[in-house]
Formats: sequence, C-alpha cells, structure tokens
Amino acid sequence: MTEDVFKALADPTRRHILDELVERDGQTLFEICARLVTKHGLSLTRQAVSQHLAVLETAGLVRTRRQGRYKFHDLNTEPLERIVTRWLRPDAPESTP
Repeated sequence: MTEDVFKALADPTRRHILDELVERDGQTLFEICARLVTKHGLSLTRQAVSQHLAVLETAGLVRTRRQGRYKFHDLNTEPLERIVTRWLRPDAPESTP
C-alpha cells in the first residue's frame, strides 16, 4: 500500500489535485477541473482528471462519496500518517562524540 502512495504522489498533477482538496474538501470533478485551470493553468480533460482521481483513490489518499447524481472527493491523510509514523522514533538521548 505504501508503494501506491509514493507512486500517486510522484505525479505533479495529482499533487495539485491534493493541494486543491486541502484548500476545500468535498469537491466535484467539475470543481476540481475548474480550479486546476484557473489556479495552475492545467487544461486537462475531465477524463484525465478522473483518471488521476482514480489513482489517488486506489492509493487511499482520496475518498469518493456519491450524493444523488454527484460524486464528491474528499482528502484522506491516513495513508500518509502511517508512512510518517513508520519513520518516527521515540525521543532518544542525543549522543555526543
């Protein structure tokens, strides 16, 4: 699973999508596309953005919920927290040379 997270974060467009979800969670595909164009100058098709969202969802970084005919995308930081805690160590006394 960790490998999926790293692969998902390797693409700059997916990082832009995550940045947009940090600013405002629960966006639709149309809203994300509009923000990518206006803020980042990325003129991607809805299909391309949808494919990026699918990669992020597979990695667990985005959760999708359906309300009526709309799908809303929410940021999920749990996979990142698992990665960070893997490398955190309890405070150890500093050794002096």
